[in-house]
Amino acid sequence: MRQARKSNYRRLRAAGIHCKPTLESEMKITTDSRMDWRRLISDVRLGLEEFHDPRRHTRSDFQRDYDRLIFSSPFRRMQNKTQVFPLPGSIFVHNRLTHSLEVSSVGRSMANEVAIGLMKRYGNREDMWGLTNIGDIVATACLSHDLGNPPFGHNGEKTISTFFSEGEGQKVRPLVTDLQWSDLTHFEGNANSFRLLTHRFEGRREGGFAMTYSSLAAVVKYPYGSPLAGEKGKFGFFESEEGIYRKVASTLGIPELEPGRFARHPLVWLVEAADDICYQVMDLEDSHRLKILSTEEVKHLLMQFFAPVRRDKMERMMARLHDPNEQIGYLRSNVIGAMVEDCARVFIEHEDGLLSGIESGSLIEKMEPRLSEAYSQCSVTAWEKIYRSPEVVDIEIAGNRILTYLLDNLTEAALHPERNFSRLMIEKVPSQYSMRAPDFFTRLQGVLDHVSGMTDVYALNLYRQLTGLTLPAV
Repeated sequence: MRQARKSNYRRLRAAGIHCKPTLESEMKITTDSRMDWRRLISDVRLGLEEFHDPRRHTRSDFQRDYDRLIFSSPFRRMQNKTQVFPLPGSIFVHNRLTHSLEVSSVGRSMANEVAIGLMKRYGNREDMWGLTNIGDIVATACLSHDLGNPPFGHNGEKTISTFFSEGEGQKVRPLVTDLQWSDLTHFEGNANSFRLLTHRFEGRREGGFAMTYSSLAAVVKYPYGSPLAGEKGKFGFFESEEGIYRKVASTLGIPELEPGRFARHPLVWLVEAADDICYQVMDLEDSHRLKILSTEEVKHLLMQFFAPVRRDKMERMMARLHDPNEQIGYLRSNVIGAMVEDCARVFIEHEDGLLSGIESGSLIEKMEPRLSEAYSQCSVTAWEKIYRSPEVVDIEIAGNRILTYLLDNLTEAALHPERNFSRLMIEKVPSQYSMRAPDFFTRLQGVLDHVSGMTDVYALNLYRQLTGLTLPAV
């Protein structure tokens, strides 16, 4: 821990931010580089800056952000995108849309608890009114955090990356810059979400979704580009959207800690915690419904979140429920409630570190030991018994084959748009994607925009049509 503090200290000094290491839980920046809530919460809209109305309305711009996403086509398409398990047959499991809705609900609850605590800390000052909006900002960011994920689960991201680093996509290497190649070989759903929210697609308005600056910043979990992605391969924006993020960060007062790497907007920590809570706990519930884990296994894992006295009370309550799924649902709701409350506490206690941009780890790692240890046990079980289960591996294999085939044909069309088959392929691509642009890399981005926006069902049907497995009705 102390070594990490020293590393952060040197990094900040190199970036021109003066601070001193302490033995506290976080370092205190001693200049005005500390982020300010009064700037961090801004309802200015990307692409509509000149029309900004600073007056307060009954329905805030942050609420409008949320509603705009709910009614959008990219959000609806998540209904047919795999979360972890194959899309449901007779047994319901989560897809990207239901996962995002649940993350948004949890994120809003956590943010509202934080808002209450911070308003008390600041004495309900009038100039801190923006804190009352963080529930809507976090709910919106949670709603959109998976918007850019391709079909067939997280393996879809890996399939796109390896198509370029290992597959037929290597042939485009001489035609792109080093930064563009880095983006292609590290394709990332988080960066693609930011692109989807901010990019002006063909025929669309300036600013993409024209979201508020705060909602956009709260989505970016990894505020740097692909060259800084590291071993995990995570980053927050492609080179094509870096200028947009810089504009957002500058307006909100988010510091650049080192060249190309920014501090996180503090609300990102709540979005990340809500996502982590939901996917870990809900994956256990899904695996129980699919009989991958037994009722007793899941009960044992979820009971570890509570002290013995609380467990006794919960056992008596579950004795009234005869349906095992209802018992697991009851435990799940209690676990989420406990984690939401403690993550909110951690956020408030670490506010200085979060506003300074030097906090490390996650809110979940800083929860009280019982909760963090129970969460770790769930993570180990999920990796060993869920994410490597036959059901999950089968969909990853099928998805890899389908996406690789589509990428191969569409990339060929982008390379040689004058060829007959290429023209036919381009006709299959919606006009909003730039497959007809004069610049090759712009056409290639159109390919990735199209493929990553596909649902599992659409990708499968297109694959069948192109391979002749399904013919159009005559």
